[in-house]
Amino acid sequence: MGAAAERAKEENEEWAGVTPDAARRLVSAAVEAFAERGYHATTTRDIAGRAGMSPAALYIHYKTKEELLYRISGIGHEKALRIMGAAAEAAGGSAADRLRDAVRTFARWHAEHHTTARVIQYELQALSPDHYTEIAGLRRRTDRLLRQIIQDGADSGEFRADDVPGTTLAVLSLCVDVARWFTADGPRTPDEVGTLYADLVLRMVGAPVV
Repeated sequence: MGAAAERAKEENEEWAGVTPDAARRLVSAAVEAFAERGYHATTTRDIAGRAGMSPAALYIHYKTKEELLYRISGIGHEKALRIMGAAAEAAGGSAADRLRDAVRTFARWHAEHHTTARVIQYELQALSPDHYTEIAGLRRRTDRLLRQIIQDGADSGEFRADDVPGTTLAVLSLCVDVARWFTADGPRTPDEVGTLYADLVLRMVGAPVV
């Protein structure tokens, strides 16, 4: 998939809830610019230009560049929370099944939406204190869900995890880092990355890999 097609796919799927169309185009353009140049090196003129709009038009929808980053971060972290929540709350599944599903879907999302994921994971410090606190709360909720899966496996004897918080941190770090190195024209698809990482994590905690 070419870069333009990839961006269009990401905009359609990831930002479908952002309205009107002009606001959605600005979010998509901001993600592209922040990922390429970094938040601090990106100007509102850069974002507006990528969206095919004037700088003045940007301020109709977003008061500041930081507000755009906050919107992007909120949508991305809410998606991560839903992914982890679906795995953590799966009825009837063993801890190993839930962990496999959580890691597979979480890593796959960071690959499939690597441009967005790179921005929301590595530009957090640019948020205002209030916005940072809100987004950090979403991150902690995601962390707790994964930690509970690993704790359940340790308590039941499915996992060998003497340090559950440390294991949780290691698993999250593995998944998040996918956004840093993944490219659409690389040797693995997002599905392949998700499956690989799920198997690696199960081995990490001493669970059987089927």
